[in-house]
Amino acid sequence: PSVAMAGAGGPCAPLPLVPLALALVLLSPWERVGGSCPPPCVCASNILSCSQAALSSVPSPLPRFAAVLDLSHNNVSRLRADWAPGRLAHLHALLLSHNGLSFVSTEAFAHVPHLRHLDLSSNRLRVLEENLFSDLTELEVLLLYNNEISTVDRTAFDNLSRLRKLYLGQNRIARFPLELLRDGSRLPQLALLDLSANRLRSVPVGELQALPAWLRDRLYLHSNPLACDCPLFQLVARGRRRRLSAVMDFQEELRCSLPTAPASVSILGLAGRQPLNCSEAREAVLEAHLGDTVTLSCDTRLRGVRSRHWVTPGGERVLEEGGNGSAALLANGSLQLRALRPEDGGIYACWVAGPLLNETLYVELLVHNFTLHGPHDTLNTAYTTLVGCILSVVLVLIYLYLTPCRCCCCRGAEKPPAPRDDSINSSVLSATPNHAAGVPGEPCQSRSASANGQGQNGRFKVGGTPQPPPRHGHKAQRKVSDPDSVSSVFSDTPIVV
Repeated sequence: PSVAMAGAGGPCAPLPLVPLALALVLLSPWERVGGSCPPPCVCASNILSCSQAALSSVPSPLPRFAAVLDLSHNNVSRLRADWAPGRLAHLHALLLSHNGLSFVSTEAFAHVPHLRHLDLSSNRLRVLEENLFSDLTELEVLLLYNNEISTVDRTAFDNLSRLRKLYLGQNRIARFPLELLRDGSRLPQLALLDLSANRLRSVPVGELQALPAWLRDRLYLHSNPLACDCPLFQLVARGRRRRLSAVMDFQEELRCSLPTAPASVSILGLAGRQPLNCSEAREAVLEAHLGDTVTLSCDTRLRGVRSRHWVTPGGERVLEEGGNGSAALLANGSLQLRALRPEDGGIYACWVAGPLLNETLYVELLVHNFTLHGPHDTLNTAYTTLVGCILSVVLVLIYLYLTPCRCCCCRGAEKPPAPRDDSINSSVLSATPNHAAGVPGEPCQSRSASANGQGQNGRFKVGGTPQPPPRHGHKAQRKVSDPDSVSSVFSDTPIVV
């Protein structure tokens, strides 16, 4: 069926009538894909914004194609297992901050396996239960700051192999969760750990030094009631020397408590201060290859050393002479490492105790993953071959473009130019002078300038070019190409040598 519409100038052409059902499908993509936009939410494409909607529970039903769900600033105090009755395979960001959330079911994330960003900050969570986040194998960012968390189960973060950033600041954590970091297998990609503004009184400095650099340098510990000691000072001073943001941005908040001081003091202010009188640690870098034997010296400036020991990158202490395995403590306090392996690389710490002062020296050992006479020589050979090839190319280019004009007998003599003709070599755009082959058996002779040797633009040409006999037709007006004339650099004429 069709309808006719009348206009000011007469009836219009009949238009097809779109079926009502088709119009509804086109205007309501939510219905077409499956699911509808919940009334309290604002929906745009695959984003659902239900923020500040005074919700006490998650709205239902949720569209299956939702990718971002913002439920922040509501009153959702409990997140049960059935908050998402259907599988939300496309959801990658869930925002639940500022909800007064106090309970999260261990099965709450079973229907959102592809979640990459989870924000549970600014709630009332107190305990992170066993295997709470184990279903989120693709999670990359987890925000748990500004809660009331005091207990973290050892398995709460299991299976989070892709987690890169973990924010646990502004909670009530009193014990450093070293089990998350020690072996590197639980959270292998963790690059940032925020433990600021908690209740930590001590940190395992020796084991923190053994952490990978990308995590050790992005560990936030400010605003904790830490107890002052020299290892803590050296850890923070080392971060300041390397200008790490975790230290440079929070120098005022990095404070600790002394037994004799009524108020906390700056950790960086412990240098030379009684009763600890700490000194900054010194660092050295040593490079070696697989299978080598190296000696790490503990060249302390202290006199009357009472004791010293080394701590390996794996956290193992070497206390006695002889040691065990590949590490041995020598009589002069140096550490000898034999038959180096790739895992022997890292930062070694020498702890020295003196009568009045303690000192720590760090030696970073870089173990190259090849022997000195193995693939390294092959690498040098490859570089030598490459340099040789480059030099060969340069010499060929010099020979082609910078070789002087060659003559059969004498230097500086010109050969008579070839007769001008219509061949391809007679182009006036040629940048190369025309040379005629000499008569076999005749020696080259120098030509003097003829009286009529004035060339183009009034220039005098040595060895003037003879004019060809006149010819009839249009071609008679063409002239012989002048070697000294201005030539086009865009010539297609081949170079004749």
